Amino acid sequence: MEPLTLRNQTFTWGDRTYVMGILNVTPDSFSDGGQFNSVAAALAQADKMVAAGIDILDIGGQSTRPGAAQISLAEELDRTIPVIRALREKFQTVISIDTTRATVAKEAIAAGADIVNDISGATFDAQMLTVVRDLNVPIILMHIRGTPETMQSLTDYQDLIADLKNFFQERIAAALALGIPKNHLILDPGIGFAKTALQNYDLIRQLQDFRDLGYPLLVGPSRKSFIGHILNKPDPTQRVWGTAAACAGAIAFGADILRVHDGPEMIDVAKIADAIWRPTKSAET
Repeated sequence: MEPLTLRNQTFTWGDRTYVMGILNVTPDSFSDGGQFNSVAAALAQADKMVAAGIDILDIGGQSTRPGAAQISLAEELDRTIPVIRALREKFQTVISIDTTRATVAKEAIAAGADIVNDISGATFDAQMLTVVRDLNVPIILMHIRGTPETMQSLTDYQDLIADLKNFFQERIAAALALGIPKNHLILDPGIGFAKTALQNYDLIRQLQDFRDLGYPLLVGPSRKSFIGHILNKPDPTQRVWGTAAACAGAIAFGADILRVHDGPEMIDVAKIADAIWRPTKSAET
């Protein structure tokens, strides 16, 4: 896979695992809703993650937890754009905007973001792929069925992996047909989105099956209910150790990027997992 260079960072896929830190500027996200929904709080959290060595800061203004209702375009812009501007003034770290709306993506890139992270695989907004092409920025295409309001009733697959691969092949073809460069595409199987707890474990176990598509893989297991299901921990903030195990498993089976709430902790997990499963220079020293 061709490397991707953004700002002062080159992502060389396969060398090591990259870590994306979640910064939800929402009042209602499933795990950290209301914690960072001011510019000052978001900057303080970003400070901790950047100091720990986070590779990407992912800013989201629309909760995508199961059952979450859609907010207005104006509200999503009001939540995200001031935070992105403030982060860009302070940090050189790569920033992604977690949105399904082309208008938000456009404004976020103008404010200093570098990547679009679209949980709908660019299916909710017909203009998203065109905007990404015109802005010449990468996009993360995630698999989902339905919407966050309906997705957990849509978990009946003929063949989980084959169905996801078909979805990705269609979205990749649509992106390439518009002229989006191949190295601007990243795939996310959508852990927790229209999947049962057991299907999420199957997905992690079978990540290698997506390798023949030829694109880097992002995996987002952080604090999700499939971890709570096994551990009997309904409080997402109590799932950090379970998240660590899921992240290590994802690395073992081929994840290139982890999307996590607990940045410093999962950076440590990734470094040790890489030393075990990836023959990197850092592991040899």
